[in-house]
Amino acid sequence: MKFTVETMITKEEIEKRVKELAKEIEKDFAGKEPVCIGLLKGSVIFMSDLIKEIDLPLSIDFLKVSSYHGGTESTGVVQILQDVSFDIKGKDVIVVEDIIDTGLTLTYVKQFLQSKGVRSLFVCSLLDKPSRRKVDLKGDYIGFEIPDEFVIGYGLDYAEKHRNLPYIGKVIPITE
Repeated sequence: MKFTVETMITKEEIEKRVKELAKEIEKDFAGKEPVCIGLLKGSVIFMSDLIKEIDLPLSIDFLKVSSYHGGTESTGVVQILQDVSFDIKGKDVIVVEDIIDTGLTLTYVKQFLQSKGVRSLFVCSLLDKPSRRKVDLKGDYIGFEIPDEFVIGYGLDYAEKHRNLPYIGKVIPITE
């Protein structure tokens, strides 16, 4: 697919909102030692920037899941490709996600992590696309609510490319 990219959320807007989210988390988790679990690969850039702004003794880990399998639409079939690397039983967990779309993947991930006996479980997502939701799911910390558009950049990809864009861009297909 050939496409152009139109900036939806600038680098500066992202930087400002990440700092605000970090302060909200810092306030809500005061006195605790949260475990931030990033969902690979999309959350890496967001999580990296977010945790640098949180002044708490926190741990990080990653969970690799897939429901897109190379396309632009979630298949609805979630696979855990890589589990967390240490015991999270009794921990306060913040799942760090790039985007909440249908909610199917995150619902599965939440159930999977809750089955490990976590004390509490929260979701921090850079983007939220509520118009696409197929399940009743809300994030606890949301960077930006966006319309039903396919977006790339700041960790989000199209066919494993464009994650390195410093902004969120709307993909506009070119028809010839």
